[in-house]
Amino acid sequence: MLLYVDSQFVSPYAMSVFVSLLEKKLAFEIESVDLAADANQDAAFAATSITRRVPTLIHDGFALSESSAISEYIDETFPGARLYPADPHCRARARQVQAWLRSDLLPVRDERPTIVVFYEAKRSPLSAAARGSAEKLFSAANALLDGRSGNLFGDWCIADVDLAMMLNRLIVHGDPVPDNLVAYATQQWQRQSVQQWANKPRPPLSVLT
Repeated sequence: MLLYVDSQFVSPYAMSVFVSLLEKKLAFEIESVDLAADANQDAAFAATSITRRVPTLIHDGFALSESSAISEYIDETFPGARLYPADPHCRARARQVQAWLRSDLLPVRDERPTIVVFYEAKRSPLSAAARGSAEKLFSAANALLDGRSGNLFGDWCIADVDLAMMLNRLIVHGDPVPDNLVAYATQQWQRQSVQQWANKPRPPLSVLT
């Protein structure tokens, strides 16, 4: 298997698939794509990825992009640890969480890009729109956790990584986040598969700014 990721290793979506592959204990190679140089627009990559995005996974000649689709494919294709809950309601909820985190909360994603997590790069204080988006995130996270201090659905699932990543955009930057959500995100971040991504060597920050 071959996984295409961004050359800076800051994409939360590439991280999600990387973690999925590690949790399944699958062997794979990584090839980086320089998004800053528009390498994802090259004809060869465009023909492979179709959507011209990372992550893109190639398995036995089958190429697939879009991170949640890749994680679902991995979970359904390979044995081993489950990436999604076995219970159909919980599984649907996990997919809901993933879809929501990828399509909503745009002010937080814009003002706290993942560069603040992996490079601890400081940005301006949150705008009113971003503060409102953050409060929406906290409200939803607390409703999903429903008083639990561990995982969203009892056993760990890949949606835990995605939710922790969104919270860490704020936590690492130093923005105010409820203590229970800080504890949850910190616990998720300590998972070995997540730490392998977090500790990837990265180019100097000056290359990205």
